[in-house]
Amino acid sequence: MARTERVVVIGGGIGGLTAAAALHRRGCEVTVLERAPSLEPVGAAISLAPNSLRALDVIGLGDEIRDLAAWQGDGGLRAPSGRWLARTDAAAVAARFGGPLVLLHRATLVNSLAAGLPKGAIRTGVSATVADPGDARRPARVTTPDGELAADLVVAADGIRSAVRGALFPDHPGTVYSGFTTWRVVVPLPGVEFASHETWGRGRVWGSHPLKDGRVYAYAAAVAPAGQRAPDERAELLRRYGDWHDPIPAILAATRPEDVLRHDVHHIAEPLPAYHRGRVALVGDAAHAMPPLLGQGGNQAIEDAVVLAHRMDDLPAYTADRLPRATAVARKSARVARVNLMTGRARIAVRDTAMAALSKAAPGLLVRGFDGIADWRPPQPPYASVLSHPGTRRERQ
Repeated sequence: MARTERVVVIGGGIGGLTAAAALHRRGCEVTVLERAPSLEPVGAAISLAPNSLRALDVIGLGDEIRDLAAWQGDGGLRAPSGRWLARTDAAAVAARFGGPLVLLHRATLVNSLAAGLPKGAIRTGVSATVADPGDARRPARVTTPDGELAADLVVAADGIRSAVRGALFPDHPGTVYSGFTTWRVVVPLPGVEFASHETWGRGRVWGSHPLKDGRVYAYAAAVAPAGQRAPDERAELLRRYGDWHDPIPAILAATRPEDVLRHDVHHIAEPLPAYHRGRVALVGDAAHAMPPLLGQGGNQAIEDAVVLAHRMDDLPAYTADRLPRATAVARKSARVARVNLMTGRARIAVRDTAMAALSKAAPGLLVRGFDGIADWRPPQPPYASVLSHPGTRRERQ
């Protein structure tokens, strides 16, 4: 009888839980160690593109998450005055990439992933470190306050400040400040209807997205010194964005100071030499933290997880599959952030004029910006086939 492989996942975020679910489905004995007292996710909402939804199909969650999606709709890019610079079309996204772009609360995704794991597989309030990454002849060893665990595979999903990454690659410079800070809110806004949008200003970005339950997910980003904080972050948002187009003032009016989350953005500018060492594999932000303005951080973590489950017996192949792709996406995310957060007035005027002109001349310009990203497919079936038209039920290949 074949021996059951033991897997320890360090970190109970989206990447770690997806890896745990994928490895559990493969027949592994999985233990998830999360240092926080609960799995309550930090953050507000997450946008899932067709690439990560196909990855979730592999673990049987794709359709469930599509059906739970809070929002699937049209939108576009605007100027602070409200002028539309470019439009996006949900049907065009589905037709081009074989599925929708959906938005849901992070807690919804976390709960769905956790529900697929055996009782007792997730241990919260437990810090963990890798004492020995292991090799082909010996298991990895993970140290916890309750003792040591041996593992055939350790999944390091411990986030942007990954201690495991630092232990595996001590000579790597780690993360750097991206030059901007972000705010996120989820607030009720009954009776206010608007199209999902992102708005580009001078060194500032705002995004508003209606959720199915009457709430709104909004985010903002602005060029700012690292570590800068305001006594009242809601007042800071009002100062920076209060005179922008509707529905931004209404969203801010509905926001309480305690609703606002603020985080400086750091990313890995110099790619790691590998996403594994010994029997330890890095996923998500621990491997390739990137600026969020392309909306691919969580999506890439989900991709990592299902590819790792496919390649768990050959970690060099996991690195070969994931490092070039995630590096390319991270670099594009950094380029997008530089364009979105321009500060020079003349360059902004050229940017906006060009965006509006190109959008009229070539409709779907924003959608095509996801070529090579949203069309990714996992290395193993099942996954959703290309939709013949919007609204068609997904068929399995």
